Amino acid sequence: MTESLPSDVADVLAAVLNADNPVHVALRRQVPHLSVRVRCTCGCGTAYFELDTSEVQPAPTDPGTVVAAEAQLVTEAGECPGEVLVFTQGGYLSWLEVCSWSDDIEVTLASARSWLQPRS
Repeated sequence: MTESLPSDVADVLAAVLNADNPVHVALRRQVPHLSVRVRCTCGCGTAYFELDTSEVQPAPTDPGTVVAAEAQLVTEAGECPGEVLVFTQGGYLSWLEVCSWSDDIEVTLASARSWLQPRS
């Protein structure tokens, strides 16, 4: 989606924000103005964003913190080891979180790229 983001972050945002609903459309417009401020130190890949809000309009979401998009992760074996969540604050992209539900399967943003099952 944008060259300024790490490829794992850009790929997952592109996959999760793929719906044509007004919220996803508005959030995709924010991505070119997005950068990663900091990443989780555990290695999961969770990314916290910095966004120049003067360059984009907010998405039509609630004014607080909202899960604007989510996708289950499903392995080739059909296991569901976790999910990814896209959070907004005040309609602006805020962070991308990787959640693990398994102690047996390592869940990272990099592995999420091949396991994404967006929810409709």
